[in-house]
Amino acid sequence: MTSHTGRQARLDRIGTAGRYLIVPMDHGLTIGAVRGLVDIESTIDAVTRGGADAVLTQKGIAPRVHENTNGAGYVVHLNGSTTIGPDENDKRLTGTVEEAIRVGADAVSFHINVGSRHEREQIEDLSRLTGEASRFGIPVLAMAYARGPDVEGDDPEALSHAVRLAEEVGADVVKTGYSGDAESFDRVVEATRLPVVIAGGSKGTDRETVEMVRGAMDAGAAGVSMGRSIFQHDDPEAIARAVSGVVHDDLAAGEALDRAGLTVEA
Repeated sequence: MTSHTGRQARLDRIGTAGRYLIVPMDHGLTIGAVRGLVDIESTIDAVTRGGADAVLTQKGIAPRVHENTNGAGYVVHLNGSTTIGPDENDKRLTGTVEEAIRVGADAVSFHINVGSRHEREQIEDLSRLTGEASRFGIPVLAMAYARGPDVEGDDPEALSHAVRLAEEVGADVVKTGYSGDAESFDRVVEATRLPVVIAGGSKGTDRETVEMVRGAMDAGAAGVSMGRSIFQHDDPEAIARAVSGVVHDDLAAGEALDRAGLTVEA
């Protein structure tokens, strides 16, 4: 009872009424201190002022997070790899649930590449992680991607398998890639009872970004976990406000862009 109560209380801290706008900024481990992450304090302040429910980093960045969240939630990511290493899909553990709690996390996240050569080890790690998190009442966001030598990353069947795997091993929220349109993504959402949030994908125009979010929400998604499309934007606060308009206020894409003061590209 206590564990379930704690888990729900913490889920409420990283979302709003069951909808999620999470901005992951763990990319410093993966690709280095790129634009938007050098002064991560200012970026966190901007995106949370714009309406992000939570931000996400690796544990070592925690001291730079808390004073800048404007009351938003905090997720600590617990595995990673680099783009300059031999295999970016080979995500390795970078922390524990207990460490995440000690640095003030409301939830933890873990990345698994379903279909990759490292799937077996990542299933084992994620399964252990959900067990550990359950004991502490800490929610787990599983970033379950369809990635591997024989897998198309936007294939709705592969994405459906990935999100179902996350539920099967005990995650609370699942993030995955977008299949490209609402009709096909509907099948992905139906594959699990977990809240499904989409990744940002490659950075497009503001309209492309917001229309993708609109399509996912129309398919029944619970929100987004969107990194570079937000934190590398020229105006992170504005794009966060536009995405929030779709996720939390059910606005149409154009309306959300207008409200955020972003010029709509032709």
